[in-house]
Amino acid sequence: MKESVPHNFPIETPLKKKLQTELGTLHFFDKLVVLEINSGITLSYKNGASLLAKGISVMGLKPFVLISNRINSYAVDPNDYTYLQKIPTLKGIAIVYHNETSKKNAELEKNFFQKPFKAFSCMEDAVVWSKSILET
Repeated sequence: MKESVPHNFPIETPLKKKLQTELGTLHFFDKLVVLEINSGITLSYKNGASLLAKGISVMGLKPFVLISNRINSYAVDPNDYTYLQKIPTLKGIAIVYHNETSKKNAELEKNFFQKPFKAFSCMEDAVVWSKSILET
């Protein structure tokens, strides 16, 4: 029996893999990926492409939802959501904000992504919503 890796997310399935990079940390679950970008980073398609490639290689052809847990302050180019839009296995994005600025940024970013996209004030709600996206 494979030993599960402990985690502190409200996700019932065990953590499959944790990947730390210079940009941040990716937590891989069965059909969810939780992303936590480091403070002060400007995340763009150019510097995030390697993160994206690593994520797709771990998830394979399985549909998944990306949960961005915005525990740190960083910048995102909303125009780069057009690249994420093209990933057929990415079914939606949930943003977990921890302050009003992050909430407002998520509301703006929503306009650049045509798949399901929603902002939440807590991880529990983001996980429930993500699972509902995967069921439809």
